[in-house]
Amino acid sequence: MKTLKAAIIGAGSTYTPELIEGFVTRWERLPFSELSLMDIDPKKLHIVGGLAQRMVEKSGLPIAVSFAQDLDEALTNVDYVFAQIRVGGLQSRIKDEKIPVKYGLLGQETTGAGGFMNALRTIPVMLDIAHRMEKLCPDAWLINFSNPSGLVAQALQTHTRVKMVGLCNNPVNMLHDIEETIKSADFDYDYVGLNHLSWITAVRYQGEDILNRMDTSHGTIMKNVPQYEFDEPLRRAVPGIPCSYLSYFYLRDQQLKKVTEAEKSRGEVIIDLEESLLEQYKQKSLNHKPKELDSRGGALYSTAAVSLAEAIHNKAREYHVVNTLNRSALPFMAVDDAVEVKCMVDENGITPVKVDNPQHPYIIGMMQAVKAYERLTVEAAITGDRDKALAAMLVHPLMGDYDKCKPCLDEMLEANKDFLPQFFPNQD
Repeated sequence: MKTLKAAIIGAGSTYTPELIEGFVTRWERLPFSELSLMDIDPKKLHIVGGLAQRMVEKSGLPIAVSFAQDLDEALTNVDYVFAQIRVGGLQSRIKDEKIPVKYGLLGQETTGAGGFMNALRTIPVMLDIAHRMEKLCPDAWLINFSNPSGLVAQALQTHTRVKMVGLCNNPVNMLHDIEETIKSADFDYDYVGLNHLSWITAVRYQGEDILNRMDTSHGTIMKNVPQYEFDEPLRRAVPGIPCSYLSYFYLRDQQLKKVTEAEKSRGEVIIDLEESLLEQYKQKSLNHKPKELDSRGGALYSTAAVSLAEAIHNKAREYHVVNTLNRSALPFMAVDDAVEVKCMVDENGITPVKVDNPQHPYIIGMMQAVKAYERLTVEAAITGDRDKALAAMLVHPLMGDYDKCKPCLDEMLEANKDFLPQFFPNQD
């Protein structure tokens, strides 16, 4: 049996025990013999890595766990790379959440002005990881959870040669909710969208599309997304089961009001939660994933990542919803648009499944507009072009107003100067 080596980049994340649990559970079909845990924060790496080691030891499996702060060391000769980085840490996330609100714009980790700034910081770092992989482990798969996942996928799949796929736990949760609703896993579906802008537009069960008989008022409830019920006229206007992040688009004033009036931003809440989790991780007696981790918003995170790696390794002929190049799956999107769709994972790798059913004009229009934003954002992140950055904000449905976007962009760039050298070429 061929053994495998995996690297977790950003292993100091409190999410890491989710991955370790998945590796242990699926070891018979995904036999990692070595896990290289890499993070630039030595303190968090020691704490989280210590728990990871104890979890592996408890399993009794022949898995060696090593720590690294050097990226090249971690990537050398690996088969799978799992990336979960947060450039600038939670302090930068809090800025992403708070600065846009001053200008009447949404501050959120992946969506709107906050997600835009997160992308400008994250894309260059992820490109660097991918380019190093091209030299150090050219045959490895990169499975990325770093947000904003769809934008990272667009950048890496069009600017590198690495075998890369973007993941999110949102699709897994949505499909799990359908299974719970109809009390069966034996159904087929159409999944259409971009990351955090997606819909299930068909649910085929026992030879019939039952979508219109299902309650789609809530979408999928995620821990990190304020939840609202969608009124029946809205559900008729935009048929399909929406991902939870669509509430930011459908109910933008309510969402903006909620984040404006919140005592703490989501990033500040997570800082408190992470401090509590890290205190638990320090306990030498802890050798399993604590239940409190579920509050972090990563439900089924491990299921999405590790089950995909298992399917790739075993050429399993399974369907997975991932972020990959469209090719010809959605006829209204370009072949080199990174989209979030159902894919077949088999001996040919990852292949998007063509969606034959016509899609609602609203879905088409939203996807095309947000993809224009994503492409401009990728170019701005790579080049430091402020004009493209502003254009990206102006085309996005949640931004668009010049008098808000221009000063917000200027303040966000200045606040993130240490992580955006491409935008400040003449400064040390």
